[in-house]
Amino acid sequence: MDENVAMLMAQVARLMRRAFDEKARTIGVTRPQWQVLSLLAMNEGINQGGLAEMLEVEPITLGRMVDRLQDAQLVERRADPADRRAWRLYLTDKAHGLLEQMRPMAMETMDSAQDGLSADQREALMAAMRQMRANLTRKAI
Repeated sequence: MDENVAMLMAQVARLMRRAFDEKARTIGVTRPQWQVLSLLAMNEGINQGGLAEMLEVEPITLGRMVDRLQDAQLVERRADPADRRAWRLYLTDKAHGLLEQMRPMAMETMDSAQDGLSADQREALMAAMRQMRANLTRKAI
């Protein structure tokens, strides 16, 4: 079977996750935890259902993950003023500190993956990926 762009993207994504996981383990973070923390950092105040949708996991699965992150004092739940049944999620100061440790690890992983690519090639890759995302997002609507 010949390589195609989808296979290559999947392989590169898997290898990048593996490389980052190795680094993140040194500070005691698992992949699901850093995924939740990273997305939550960009969407603080989101409700659990919305975050579960972004992560493509069932709400009950995310609920358990948030329970563990709350026990580790990384995430706090706050009552949603508009819906008594819902919780809004926020990072704690401890989580922000952990993300500050993780950012250089992420950058190191990205730099390693893009080693040997010129600045023009890096920008062309980003432009192509943005266009593919836009194409797929448009078709999904």
